[in-house]
Amino acid sequence: MSSLHDVSRRVLVTGASGYVGGRLVRSLIAEGLTVKVMVRDPRKISELNWLKEVEVAQGNAMSEGDLERALTGVHTAFYLLHSINAGTNFNEVEEEMAKKFANAAERAGVKQIVYLGGIANDEKMSKHLSSRAKTGEVLASGSVPVLEMRAGIIIGSGSASFEMLRHLTHRLPIMTTPKWVSNRTHPIAIRDVLWYLSHAATLKEPVSGIFDIGGAEVLSYEEMMQKFAKISGLRRRIIIKVPVLTPNLSSLWIGFVTPVPTSLARPLVGSLINEVVADPKKSIDNYIPKPPQGLIDVNGAIELALSRISSNEVETRWSDATVPTAPWQKAQGDPEWAGESTYYDRRIATTDAPIEKVWESIEEIGGDRGWYGADFLWYLRGLIDRIFGGVGLRRGRRDPKTLRVGESLDFWRVETIERNGVERKLRLYAEMILPGKAWLEFRIREVKIADSIQTEITQEASFAPRGLGGQIYWLIVLPFHAFVFPTMLRNIVRSSKRKVLFG
Repeated sequence: MSSLHDVSRRVLVTGASGYVGGRLVRSLIAEGLTVKVMVRDPRKISELNWLKEVEVAQGNAMSEGDLERALTGVHTAFYLLHSINAGTNFNEVEEEMAKKFANAAERAGVKQIVYLGGIANDEKMSKHLSSRAKTGEVLASGSVPVLEMRAGIIIGSGSASFEMLRHLTHRLPIMTTPKWVSNRTHPIAIRDVLWYLSHAATLKEPVSGIFDIGGAEVLSYEEMMQKFAKISGLRRRIIIKVPVLTPNLSSLWIGFVTPVPTSLARPLVGSLINEVVADPKKSIDNYIPKPPQGLIDVNGAIELALSRISSNEVETRWSDATVPTAPWQKAQGDPEWAGESTYYDRRIATTDAPIEKVWESIEEIGGDRGWYGADFLWYLRGLIDRIFGGVGLRRGRRDPKTLRVGESLDFWRVETIERNGVERKLRLYAEMILPGKAWLEFRIREVKIADSIQTEITQEASFAPRGLGGQIYWLIVLPFHAFVFPTMLRNIVRSSKRKVLFG
């Protein structure tokens, strides 16, 4: 077994704003390593608790120049990039990204690449697993040694697989499922995944090879659901297996029942048609020993994940990765389309509630709290978005009290938060399917009216239409705005006053 040494070496984490990457950074810092992260938008990590302890390299993973600058001086580079949401050609995008990364790592003198893929031991693999395997193959085609770890279902608070499991089990006491729910899987707790990844950065010598990492037990997806039901205090679920539910039909159903959108559910469900079990011949034990306390079993992993959720300690979520928008939409930072107008719905109210209480009410918006009235219309808009392949309203929020830049909030993405200063602001960017770009912004400030200090709330919805379709869309939704937005502002004021009275 190789000994571990030299924890001072420099490592790079790509995908640091994602589910695994965001947690891995903290684990690497705990190992005493010098950590560098590469992100496309530094705002997405601006409020993470490890930010001041890392070096940040801003760049695009499709730019070899950006990659080489980020990789220069790095000993071990973690490749945690994927394009599972990039549409039907995600496999081509992933292959191109991997090739650019391998080339840049070679030129930068990187000694070790660590890649997290998916267990792929069946002869017939899903498109998703095939793409994951191909990514590892492309990375290994360069001269830099690649240690490829392949995991199955990752169980942890905030993971897409766990959210599918949790919501299907909670919401459906009786369910019809495809036959593949009886296929064997080898789930692993996120804590154990982080153990293996973080220790890969401290190996004495670079390692090349493919290694399967699995948890303490092998079981079917059906057995996992029954375990989840028992731990959650639910009755045993009645599961009826039928042969007609294809992965595509199953992903559509999951898109309606769980927070995971159909676009993400499709490749995940497609992977379940395979038996995803670690091969003992591909064990990593000769290089990285199992955790001292042993691998966590499925019961322990589920209990740990649920405890994190109930105590509002979810560190990262699957939805932290930005969801690609429709083809006619552009990123938040792009300039407005030439010749187009931006439409506004601006409303202002004042209250004698202190600015701190008003801000608390605004920052608690969405998720289980709802949107301060007319929630049935918000639900309907989310349902329409789901029907057209969007993310819908079920993503909820990571924490019921606080938000951070870059995270998802129902079908919005938090673009700006300014909690201090004379004016406080929350700006949300719409990730629903739209013929244009939309934002919802709240600004609050203290104003003097007569002899008293009041809090002024400005609530502003803005929409940059894309062509005639966008302009027609704005006209169609205007009547709904006339009901939804005044109600929202009025109830924010009421909520703020209740906080003054009841805390």
